[in-house]
Amino acid sequence: MTSLHVIFRVGDSDYALPVGHVLQLESFTSATRVPGAPGWVLGLVQSRGRMVPVVDLRARFGEPEGAPTMDRRVIVTEEESRTVGLMVDSAREVAEISDDEWKSPPELVASQSGGFTKAVGQVGKRLIFELDLPKVIGRDGHDGG
Repeated sequence: MTSLHVIFRVGDSDYALPVGHVLQLESFTSATRVPGAPGWVLGLVQSRGRMVPVVDLRARFGEPEGAPTMDRRVIVTEEESRTVGLMVDSAREVAEISDDEWKSPPELVASQSGGFTKAVGQVGKRLIFELDLPKVIGRDGHDGG
């Protein structure tokens, strides 16, 4: 079985989310800071009439801050009933990926990635990490900070 995934870039790596978790892609201009929020939460943005918290995936993954570019996007996601935006360096691709393409990441990768990736797959010659959305947004109790 194959399923569609939104492919996006953070730093030098490519990541994927099933399209079923993606509500929309938006350009990022700024977010309103939330007092007391973890450093990896940029703040709130308004998206289609609702307030959405935005997670900076560079900060969440421990990557250095990148220079703002026109390619930067917020991927508005939904996990169960929770809506969260993910700020990424770029997101312009949707790919069909077969379920048997996804493999568990090697132990060293899994342990060093903070558990934020649940699988690794290959699209063409590129390796792509499938994001574990509940862990990234702190839904499973892992807040990373």
